[in-house]
Amino acid sequence: MHSDIVLLGLNHRTADVDVRERFALAGHCSPDTWAIPCVPPLTEALILSTCNRVELVGVGKKSEAVREHLLRSWAMARQAQPEELVPYLYEYHDIEAVRHLFAVASSLDSMVLGEPQILGQLKQAYRKALESRATGVILNRLMHKAFSVAKRVRTETAISANAVSISYAAVELARRIFGDMPKHKALLVGAGEMAELAALHLLQAGIKEIVVANRTLERATELAARFQGRAASFAELGSCIAEADIIITSTGSTEPIIHASDLRAVLNMRKNRPMFFIDIAVPRDVDPDVNGLDNVYLYDIDDLREVVEENLAGRREEAAKAGSILDEEVELFSRWLECLESQPTIVELVRRGEKAAEEELARTIKRLGKLDDSQLAAITAMAHAIARKLNHAPLMYLKEDGMTREGRPARVGLVRRVFALDSIPGRRGRGD
Repeated sequence: MHSDIVLLGLNHRTADVDVRERFALAGHCSPDTWAIPCVPPLTEALILSTCNRVELVGVGKKSEAVREHLLRSWAMARQAQPEELVPYLYEYHDIEAVRHLFAVASSLDSMVLGEPQILGQLKQAYRKALESRATGVILNRLMHKAFSVAKRVRTETAISANAVSISYAAVELARRIFGDMPKHKALLVGAGEMAELAALHLLQAGIKEIVVANRTLERATELAARFQGRAASFAELGSCIAEADIIITSTGSTEPIIHASDLRAVLNMRKNRPMFFIDIAVPRDVDPDVNGLDNVYLYDIDDLREVVEENLAGRREEAAKAGSILDEEVELFSRWLECLESQPTIVELVRRGEKAAEEELARTIKRLGKLDDSQLAAITAMAHAIARKLNHAPLMYLKEDGMTREGRPARVGLVRRVFALDSIPGRRGRGD
């Protein structure tokens, strides 16, 4: 009987954040707290628990029994009843489960299409399953294949190209205008989460220097230290703006803090060298009147959202290409699964032939008497060659391409009956 693959999950599409938090299993993935015991009918298991999804993958005999085991174990780990989970769940079986897992690894099922974080989270989930001794032949192969599929999708498509977060879009726009980022300085006005993300992207883009200006100097100092930058107080804002080529603002001010009148003198000091303002604050930090100044480029959060949406549309086009890759890889994995069903019989058939060759060889050598090394090698090779030739046809029959997974058990059963692989050792039939 073949092993079934079952995947149960909930994610940002099927459950609100409070439900995802309630049924999260992040604390149930270590050997000491493993939530999904590998006892019959389950033989292998994996737990993926992130802020946006919780998914369980199980392998075992009888799909429905595996599903019930996963569901009960999940509910029990969260001190809930299975029926409380069911309304939020999706489930996939066998090849559909394989395809879904490949899509998750390739970030085709993520909240932000093409974002790479999920692959690292999936690798960590696999490490936890290994540490908990919860994986076996099928999950080990499936996970390694998922990782290679994700790599292929990133290599052969542009699924991860272009900015799809506000902070990243801001830095990408700056790169377009200034080109050679290592020659330029950036000023972050505000020191919140958006500023932190912008600083990270600026560093990755190779910016020469980062200055952080904030009403609370302590917070500015803390953020600047994390990114090898310099902190400044709001009292120094004018001089900091004069030195910066890229200014990203994200304060909590209810009124604009930068006006065109503030910049005219600054532009003279800079000899009209271009300045790039990215205002990602709501309400806005930079008054729109700045747009009237020459050599000043101002983008607000709505402008950036348009850029993000355009880039997401591009990623969706690449996702269609990635879908074709998944089709190919799922087919290859399906063939491997089909062959896996035949593997025990193939191994038994080969061993049976080798054993028969060895037994007959021993009898023949005993009758022939003393042989020199070359004669012994020749007769040994002949015996094993005969065994291989006799096994060739049934092995090809078991390995034949194009057979459905449902049809393979019938072939396996026929071969086992014809070659008496399930007979009791030592018991002879009537024809013997």
